[in-house]
Amino acid sequence: MHLTQHEEDLLESDNDAVRKAMELLVKLGDIYGAEEMIEIESAQASGISYKSIGDPGVEFLEGFAEEGAEASVPTFANPAGMDFDRWEEMGVDPDFAEKQQRIRDALQKMDIILSFTCTPYLAGNLPRRGQHVAWAESSAVSFVNSVVGARTNREGGPSALAAAITGRTPKYGLHLAENRQPTYRIDVEADIETQADFAALGSWTGRLVEDGKPYFTGIDAGGTDDLKSLGAAMAATGAVALYFVEGVTTEMEPPENVETATFGEAELQAEYDELTTADDPELVVIGCPHTSPEEIQDVATAVEGKTLTSDLWVATSGAVKTWADRNGYTDTIEDAGGMVLADTCNVVSPIEELGYESSATNSAKAATYLPGFCNQDVAFNDAETLLAEVTE
Repeated sequence: MHLTQHEEDLLESDNDAVRKAMELLVKLGDIYGAEEMIEIESAQASGISYKSIGDPGVEFLEGFAEEGAEASVPTFANPAGMDFDRWEEMGVDPDFAEKQQRIRDALQKMDIILSFTCTPYLAGNLPRRGQHVAWAESSAVSFVNSVVGARTNREGGPSALAAAITGRTPKYGLHLAENRQPTYRIDVEADIETQADFAALGSWTGRLVEDGKPYFTGIDAGGTDDLKSLGAAMAATGAVALYFVEGVTTEMEPPENVETATFGEAELQAEYDELTTADDPELVVIGCPHTSPEEIQDVATAVEGKTLTSDLWVATSGAVKTWADRNGYTDTIEDAGGMVLADTCNVVSPIEELGYESSATNSAKAATYLPGFCNQDVAFNDAETLLAEVTE
């Protein structure tokens, strides 16, 4: 792999963290046959919930920070295992909280932006079309490739951190134009109306195409939150990092020379059934991926003046929660008995240790991960229906 003089200097740096980061990227590039490195405009650090990485992860991040690691491009942190301001209200164990705070301190020492969100594009990190970035969280990768039109591979936690430190990543995979073409066509004949419908379509598609690049026809509309849910689901049940929606995310003509499948009403209903294993959930969670301002506003409207009969978490970034606080939506939701949580979500928090055994969600991503990662039975439905069932 060809390296520039600057990249050679990084590889031979006296700074241990810089040298190790560049060594990792060179090895990664060799594995994937990259001919050169490419400069990136931003990075996203994942694998920072104590639940996910445990004590070895804490020691790794603290060690890297002590060795002089420092982000050279804007780098946003993925969700943590708790709301840093309200972990006691959540019921998080103090030992867990102490370890999670150590992770936060290490990230801050490395000059990583303490965003703690899986939707950095809603919190200040919005690349331009065609820019190269190194993002790691699967739903954010899908969104930035497909909706924004920037370019990133699905980085692992260590490689994303290495890219953040060096400002480089190997040029392979989705950084190359020839690899950004549809490999599957999905003709949608079902009526896709709610955000949960988009999530169900994504869940079904991810299992079908695995790491392919699907092109959807027949979707008449798709807002930011709908597309966010679609991509998140495909990344959870499969490994989709790039997709196309005719007339919404692309002007490209539908591919004719790829395998084609049809998604109809039967497939839509079957997917709702597939994702549901609970009849009477104890907790409703909206915000996987993290909620946008519009989603929080919708939740507040649904519960205003009512009383919740089960627990409700609305998970979002600290940036979006500030907006919700100022507009009174946080008070409305919490007056009804819910909680608006920043920094975390139900998947990366120790939800199973908080006494919950069943959860309801409008996220196919969460419905996919919760049973195995959090020991949860799951009820999957659209947010309006879920909230109507737990308010009086």
